[in-house]
Amino acid sequence: MTSASSAQAYDGDPRNDDALVYVNGEFVHRDKASVSIFDAGFVLGDGIWEGLRLVNGKLLSLDLHMDRLFEGARAISLDIGMTREEVAQAVLDTCAKNGFIDDTHIRLMITRGRKTTPNQDPRFMASGATVVIVAELKKPRATFAEKGLTLFTSTFRCSTPDVFDLRLNSHSRLNLIQALIQAIAAGADEALMLDQRGMVASCNSTNFFIVRKGELWTSPGLYSFNGITRGHVFDLWGERIGTAQMKDFTLAQTYSADEAFVTGTLGGITPVTKIDGHIIGDGKPGPMTREATKVYWDWVRSSCA
Repeated sequence: MTSASSAQAYDGDPRNDDALVYVNGEFVHRDKASVSIFDAGFVLGDGIWEGLRLVNGKLLSLDLHMDRLFEGARAISLDIGMTREEVAQAVLDTCAKNGFIDDTHIRLMITRGRKTTPNQDPRFMASGATVVIVAELKKPRATFAEKGLTLFTSTFRCSTPDVFDLRLNSHSRLNLIQALIQAIAAGADEALMLDQRGMVASCNSTNFFIVRKGELWTSPGLYSFNGITRGHVFDLWGERIGTAQMKDFTLAQTYSADEAFVTGTLGGITPVTKIDGHIIGDGKPGPMTREATKVYWDWVRSSCA
């Protein structure tokens, strides 16, 4: 567990130290879980993943996660070797094996499998897909709800879909990691990233929103993650709070926003209070962000009741 300020930071649990990890149908202590050095995921980042949350013994938005997973697999001609139902059951079995029923974050990772030699060609395979499931007890860190995150706009841009489609949950994340490293070096918590036209697109690991005059704005999504939490928050805002728009907007409009926040599976909604030295609103998580947070987590609990 890291003490750093991050949208990915969490309050952990000592039970994670002895968690069992699913590796190709077997459960292995996390300290002994491993894959081959010839695995396509290790060699090339050739694989896809999903981040899921277990609430009250139920997987939140399971169908949407399976849709995204299998769509991604088809996009890169990856045969998972399991049905949707089998993958979902393996995730539930991993949680049950560890006795986890709530506040659980799951990382489901699938690579093309073990290669005969470390090269780029997907025809050089020695096995079927590698499937790994890590379940951990993780609560979003409450301190961020009170102080918010600081963002820095990276010089690294979100890629176009013809170069690298961010809507594909690929293991390849190097440009996003570079953006985060740049933000950390600038004293920020996370990186804000622009698209090729200079419009605000996304953060390095989360989706980004601003609030202006009661309206919620987020990018149209062409250059950002296909976030499932993003979709839920956008829809819930429109249904229960006010106007929500997917539209292009600039950094200047961002700096003068009344409120800002990011969304992701782990943290849900995390407020943003400073961007590139500009104080957002009054420098505290805003009232509409707090309302959206309550609406979202109420919806999560009711969905998994």
